Amino acid sequence: MTGTAKNELGVIHRRSGDPARGERLGPYVIEALLTEAEEGAGTVYRVRIEPHCRTSVSYHRVAEEYYYVLAGSGTAILNGKEHTLAAGDFLRLPPGTTHGFVTADEALEMLDIHTPGCRPNRDTYFVNEVPDGFTPGSS
Repeated sequence: MTGTAKNELGVIHRRSGDPARGERLGPYVIEALLTEAEEGAGTVYRVRIEPHCRTSVSYHRVAEEYYYVLAGSGTAILNGKEHTLAAGDFLRLPPGTTHGFVTADEALEMLDIHTPGCRPNRDTYFVNEVPDGFTPGSS
């Protein structure tokens, strides 16, 4: 694993799924697969939403976001429209797309990629309630 200066990119190989690396932010457990120092053109996260949860609706002004469902099921609410999710599904969210998630009896695990990168304190905006751990009106 290499990652020295922010603009000096190196090859990274790490395993994901370690509970110690996950950060609880509201109903999410988010594991950053790239640290801020390793960030280049984007950010990558492993996201878990526990069963029987509803996330706040958010959007990004700059970042395009991609989700790939690794495991579980749920519903994505994109610009107010519901989309059923299952393992293997892919979502592309252009900047400005409002999105939230709802889970039923099982957790939802997704790979989440942003380009350019965003973080809980950068380019993450909420329509109403700001979950614990996020910065209101971040930029």
